[in-house]
Amino acid sequence: MFSIIVAAGWPIWPLLACSVIALALVIERFTSLKTVRVLPPKLLDETITASHGAIPGPDVVTKLERNSMLGQVLAAGLRALNANPRCTEDDLRAAMEASGRTVAHKLERYLPALATIASAAPLLGLLGTVIGMIEIFGSQSPGSGAVGSGNPAQLAHGISIALYNTAFGLIVAIPTLIFWRYFRSRVDEYLLNLELSGERFARHLNALRK
Repeated sequence: MFSIIVAAGWPIWPLLACSVIALALVIERFTSLKTVRVLPPKLLDETITASHGAIPGPDVVTKLERNSMLGQVLAAGLRALNANPRCTEDDLRAAMEASGRTVAHKLERYLPALATIASAAPLLGLLGTVIGMIEIFGSQSPGSGAVGSGNPAQLAHGISIALYNTAFGLIVAIPTLIFWRYFRSRVDEYLLNLELSGERFARHLNALRK
């Protein structure tokens, strides 16, 4: 592997950096986008049941907020009602929507970076290819019109730079693009379910407010 990196020349180093960053982001997103951290299946029903008799106190609301991202949205509604039991339905929904925007930002974190790497990696590979071609033409003897009549070692080195960088650019870009699309669809699904859960909880709190 090291011999391939050496043969590919300096243009492969930016691609290696992109591959390391992409791997770190993929691992981080897999960890952060676990269902238990975003949308625990029973949390909404449990919160509705717990708040049927009376609005939970600040300690319970804080615990709910730290439970998950859904908990943050639900806690925002409970905090608004605790702060002002006579708050309007619009104020209640506004508090939950503001929390929802914060949660959406957390869910989408690092996805633009993955998309950028997926787009930039083939271009970096193309840059390595162009540099390799420059090496190939630079290896030709002055005044010679035939490719291959120059320095064979320099010619082989230029070809290796071109091919290795092209291949490595695609090797980095393709998995990164796949993971980006997977995380994008997963986040979209989470956002839809969070919106539906928030709407259901807002109706529940509005009924309590009355």
